[in-house]
Amino acid sequence: MSQSVSFIVPVRNDAARLDACLRSIRRNGPAEIIVADNGSTDGSADVARRHGARVIVHADLRVSQLRNRAAESASGDVLAFVDADNEIVPGWTSAALDILQSGDVGAVGAPYQPPSDGTWVQRAYGCLRGNARGRQNVAWLGSGNLAVTRATFEALRGFDATLDTCEDVDLCGRIRASGLRVVSDARMESVHHGDPRTLTDLFMGELWRGRDNLRVSFRKPLSVAALPSALIPVVDIVMLGAAMAGLAGALLAWPRSLLLFWVAVLVIMSGAGLKVARAILKERSLPVDAAQLFIVACVYDIGRALALVARSPHRGMRPRPVAAAP
Repeated sequence: MSQSVSFIVPVRNDAARLDACLRSIRRNGPAEIIVADNGSTDGSADVARRHGARVIVHADLRVSQLRNRAAESASGDVLAFVDADNEIVPGWTSAALDILQSGDVGAVGAPYQPPSDGTWVQRAYGCLRGNARGRQNVAWLGSGNLAVTRATFEALRGFDATLDTCEDVDLCGRIRASGLRVVSDARMESVHHGDPRTLTDLFMGELWRGRDNLRVSFRKPLSVAALPSALIPVVDIVMLGAAMAGLAGALLAWPRSLLLFWVAVLVIMSGAGLKVARAILKERSLPVDAAQLFIVACVYDIGRALALVARSPHRGMRPRPVAAAP
């Protein structure tokens, strides 16, 4: 029996990238498209209607809540979650349906890819995130490029609406806890135009995205693979405190306290170095040099660490016009 697909696209003031996103969805063939508008003032809703999408407006909700509201009004057997700053490839829908035919798969997608004309920060960020290769079981996938069976989504009551971030990690964890697999398939490639273009974008983005990291990381099912994501920010925030104490001691004429500073810095750098080493081992060719990878890994880790003690509003990445496909 053929399954129907409903695409759910959350958006807030991102009309240009939404237009490119919806074009990419339309290239996959006829499908229900629901654009969940979080109170846009830039004409995003008009762009959605021009593409034949149904628009629901719910201002000032968490993105987890927004997706859940859209899912409630969707009619498809499969719920395809694609963010407004993502573009999917032709064949995405057929690949999703192919994998989800297996009775033991609850969700399928693929890691985001950086824009082909991206900055060195975007290329390095994408390399650290990793590329999809073939088909494999994974712990989690980003909710901007994810297809879930309606039955699974409803059985788990959707995304956790109390989470500001990491709602995708949580949902995938609950899918696996229910006995189903989460599968990455390279045929479901998605370009993420929202990847951070500068180091400042990266730092502010992780300062926001890391806020629910610990809360989600220690939910069941616990896995060894998830431990570094939870433990590295904790170690780094302690080391940042130690580094500040060492500098303060040096200013108070205690030169030996500089040893504490340098030990703390080396510990922080070692975590970033492990990320770089893993990326180098996994990737066939690097889009940037190792030094750039290391810088991006350090900024990422510091942002995630400070997210444990600081609260930053979600400002998102600065929108950049995306050229429309012919």
